[in-house]
Amino acid sequence: MFQALTGAALILLGNCSTANSQAYPSKPIRIVVPYAPGGGGDTLARLLSRPLNERLGQFIIVDTRPGAGTIIGTDLVAKATPDGYTLLLNTSAFTINPGLHDKLPFDAMRDFIAVQKLVSLPNVLVVHPSLPANSVSELINYAKAKPGLTYASSGTGTGAHLAGELFRSMAGLDLVHIPYKGGGAVMPDVIAGRVHMSFATLPSSLPHIKSGKLRALGLASITRSPALPHLPTISEAGLTGYDASNWMGLFVPAGTPAMIVNRLDAVFREVIRLPDLKEKLLAQGFEPVVVGQQDFTKTIAEEIMKWRKLIKESGAKAQ
Repeated sequence: MFQALTGAALILLGNCSTANSQAYPSKPIRIVVPYAPGGGGDTLARLLSRPLNERLGQFIIVDTRPGAGTIIGTDLVAKATPDGYTLLLNTSAFTINPGLHDKLPFDAMRDFIAVQKLVSLPNVLVVHPSLPANSVSELINYAKAKPGLTYASSGTGTGAHLAGELFRSMAGLDLVHIPYKGGGAVMPDVIAGRVHMSFATLPSSLPHIKSGKLRALGLASITRSPALPHLPTISEAGLTGYDASNWMGLFVPAGTPAMIVNRLDAVFREVIRLPDLKEKLLAQGFEPVVVGQQDFTKTIAEEIMKWRKLIKESGAKAQ
């Protein structure tokens, strides 16, 4: 009799789980952004929130959790209940941290499901206008003559950090890394001239480039951006072969039911293709892409190996 009751209980639990998945979502959904307010991640999440709300019928809460090079916010999602109500919007920092830290409180491949890559997010090399450099080549020459120039990033282990390390290594420069808690915290200090340069996300730096408060020297990607079509890539502008492409993607905790993962994939895929949203994204420096779970997971595994190799070769350290 006990075995029969146990079997019945398991069937009931399974039916409840299925019913919960089918009813999804039945309450507000939280998107955790492991960066400070005002940065590229916060901007993207807020642009997505309204069309997501319209299609899912629930409020979308954007929860910025900066700190420790995105580890704090990422770990929060890794340990969240896998029910589709706590999502992670992260950048390529997700693939950098495994090579930068000997121990992480989570396993990037085991503890998450990579739902979808949403946008390509070029970093742009910006300097304070007072710096006597109007091109990448001029900056390299100036930095060689003046060792110890500082570059700010949105946090240790972020794409901006590794973009700077790759630049320093390839150009043979002595640069000092200054990590901040998110892109929103970087811009005021670069604009004020307290830091010489930054490999900032295009969305967070574009308004300041257009206003003249910052000077853009080159893109850290392999192709030019529609938002700044006349700005060359760093590779074109004097450091041949340079590429530190960045992205933002959606993750959920491992164990999230496939029905919910598929629902999120379909809704985000639909939203990212909306013509009016796409126009807004491009205007702010985001380049919409649609890369599904299988290909995105493969990309993550490849990038973890790529960045681990670069970190070892460059000697980059978590600060």
